Parts: sequence; C-alpha cells; structure tokens
Amino acid sequence: MSLLTHPHDAASDAAERAHAHAVEIDPLRHDTAGEALSHARLPPPRKRPVLVAILALGSALGLGGWHHWQTYRTSVETQEDAVSFVPTVRTVPASEDDAPMSLTLPGQTQAFDHADIFARATGYISERKVDIGSRVKKGDLLIRIAAPDLDQQKRQAEAQLGQLEAQLSVAQADVEQAKANVTLANVTDARTSTLAGQGWASKQNADQSRAQMLTASASLTAAEAKVKVAQANITAQQATVDRLRTLTTFENVTAPFDGIIVARMVDVGDLVHADSGNGTPLFSIDSSDVLRVSVQVPQSAAVSIHDGVSASVMVPQMPERTFKGTVSRSSVALRSSVRTLDTEVDVANPDGILRPGLYVNVTFDVPRAHPFVTIPSEALIFDAAGTQVAVVQPDDTVMLRPITIARDLGTRLELRTGLKGGETIVLNPPADLRDGSHVAPKPEGRSEGSVAKLSVQASAE
Repeated sequence: MSLLTHPHDAASDAAERAHAHAVEIDPLRHDTAGEALSHARLPPPRKRPVLVAILALGSALGLGGWHHWQTYRTSVETQEDAVSFVPTVRTVPASEDDAPMSLTLPGQTQAFDHADIFARATGYISERKVDIGSRVKKGDLLIRIAAPDLDQQKRQAEAQLGQLEAQLSVAQADVEQAKANVTLANVTDARTSTLAGQGWASKQNADQSRAQMLTASASLTAAEAKVKVAQANITAQQATVDRLRTLTTFENVTAPFDGIIVARMVDVGDLVHADSGNGTPLFSIDSSDVLRVSVQVPQSAAVSIHDGVSASVMVPQMPERTFKGTVSRSSVALRSSVRTLDTEVDVANPDGILRPGLYVNVTFDVPRAHPFVTIPSEALIFDAAGTQVAVVQPDDTVMLRPITIARDLGTRLELRTGLKGGETIVLNPPADLRDGSHVAPKPEGRSEGSVAKLSVQASAE
C-alpha cells in the first residue's frame, strides 16, 4: 500500500532546497536573505502521522476480522467432523470356553499313615535302635524294654498250665476206671437178675447188683465231668499264658509300617508303663511313600470336585517341580461353618522329596458342566446402567448389551449371561460410545479361550 504526497508539501520542499543551495553559494547573504524568506513563506502543518495512524488502525481491524473469520470457519469444520466422525475401535470375538477349569487352592501335605507308638509292657528302656529321622521298614526293631516282672508272670502261668494238664490226665484215668466199673456192674447185674429169675438167687441180691450198676454209671459221669472241668481250666490257663506271651513280645517294639521316625520321647533307662494310651508315646512314625494333600474346596467349586479329578501340586520353595496326583476322597458334605468341602489328593512320593506338613498350591483340572463365554476384561463397560459390553453389529453400528459376570479371572471375564459366543466386541470402548454409534472395527485377531484360573486365600475364604 503506497502513500500519496501532497502538492503543497512538494513545493515547500523544493523552496527549502533552493534556499539551502543559495545559502551555500553566497554565505554572506545567508543571514539577511534566509531570515526574510523564512518570515515571508512558512510551510503549512504536516498530516502524515494522522494518515499513518488511520492506516494502522484499519489494518489491525482488517487483520482481526480475518482471524475471526478463520476461527469461525475452523469451528464449523470441527463441528461437522464431530458429527460425521467414525471412531476406529479395536475388536475381538467373544470366545466360548469348554476346556477344563483350572482351580488353584492352598493345601497341606499329610502323611498317608501316621502312628503314635505306646508301650504295652511295663519296664525300663534297655536298648534304643532308632532316632528322629530314621527310615525304618515294617517289623524293624525300634526299642527293647526290660520287663522282668512280666517274664516271671509268664513263667508262673506256664507252670500252672502244666499242673492243670496233669490234673486232666488224672481225671481221664478216673474216667477209664469208672468205665471198667460200669462194665463189671453191668455183667454182675445181668447174671444176678438171671439167677433171681430162676430162683437160684434172692431178689435182694438182684436189687443190690442193680444199685451197684447205677452207682458205677454215676461215677463214670462224674469222672467225665471232671475231665471237662480240667479241660476248661487248661483252656483258661492257656489263654492267660498266651496273653502273657503276647505281652512279652511287646518288650520288643517294632515298626508297624515303612516310614520315618518323626518324634522320639524316650531314651535308654526311662521307665515306661503299659497301656498308657493317654500318656506320652514312645515314638511317632509317618509313612511318606504316598502323601495326602488336604484341601478345603469352596462351595463354588465343590459340585465339580469328585474322585478321580486330576490335580497338580506345587511347593513354593520348589517352583521347578510339579507333582501329579488325583482326588482320592472327600467328605461329600460341606462344613456348615465355612462352606468348604474337605478333599484329599493322593500324591506319589517315591523319592521322599515331599514332606508331611508342607504348605502347597493344588491346581485342579475341573471339568465344566457347560461352556462359558469369556471376554477380555478391557471390554467391560461399567456405568450407571450396570456392566455392559459394546457389540459391533454387521452394519458397523454398536449395541450395548448388559452382562452378568460369573468369575473375574483378572485379564479375562467369564460371563454367566449376556453373550452366546462369537459376537464381535469392542476393546477399550470410548466414553461417548452409545447405542447405534457407527464405528470402524479393527480386528485384533481371534480370541482364544484360555483355561480359567482362580486363587483362594486359605484364611480369608
């Protein structure tokens, strides 16, 4: 934009240049002629600053109007873009999972067989063969008890048994004699009766022979009864002898099964008493070839747990080892106080690396009664309408469906209701996503159903 020069200003400038030139030519006339010219022709006031200000103001107003128009144009375009904007969303298909459910619960190892060994013979410990940690076989000698009183009782009982056997022999001899007397009495009675019938003997003699026969028969019966009494006495005494002999075998305490000595409460010279079941045991022994793993299964999974379900046992201190086992028994009924099912898993332990009393994690492969639909947890929408997922329709519009969560598995969710499997769902749905919104699906690949995992704190659950 150019500025126009006023004609009067141009003339004034020419006169000033001429006057300056004249002064330079004739310096002697500078004072008189210059003063006269300046007093004779004064220039008019200048208007350039006003014009510059007006032009600057006009330029500023024009520039502001242009910026305002640009802002309005941008806002209109933005509004149009917002109305017609189709967001690109990541999508995955909802998968149907029918694989066995993996259920991880805390457990504790227990010896398959455990025995507290008490003394059955009263006496002093004369010899001890094992100590804590000793591995023993069934029948191995653990401890020997010196019980002289018991030994003497056994010898006395055996002697009494001999006396009773001798008495039985006497009674049997009496029976034989009684039988002979009965035979003689019968012959005499028969002869006397015949003679009395023929008149050669009196009737009194016949009656006496008959009485002698009856007496001999009664004596035989008594002798036989004495034999039976003697036999009964021998049987009773034999039982006493057998009992004492059995008790004397308890002087040698042996292992009832293969196992490990886990506790020892006596030493050589200690006095022990027989039949002290409520007292202190001599030893405690555990069988560790097969271990029981005790697990408390919550009610949510108790219906699916039964004998034969496979399980894996892991010890936190041995993360590289996994021990296989199966559910062998359960209480069937749940504990009403905690709503848990007492379950035992048998685990083979031939190398003895597992020990009774360990805290372990037991993972069950629980078969599913019916398949579940699983979705990534990042697809969940939780707002005032409840829990929902955004399902992409064939026309690339969105439908929000309410769902019911069966189990939260961390990165994935198992649904009880809401989806049937195979639907395309939106991951990380935008906050302004509504029913009927258009989207541009971007598949993330097929979602594969994974085995569900669940951890339960023993004390809390």
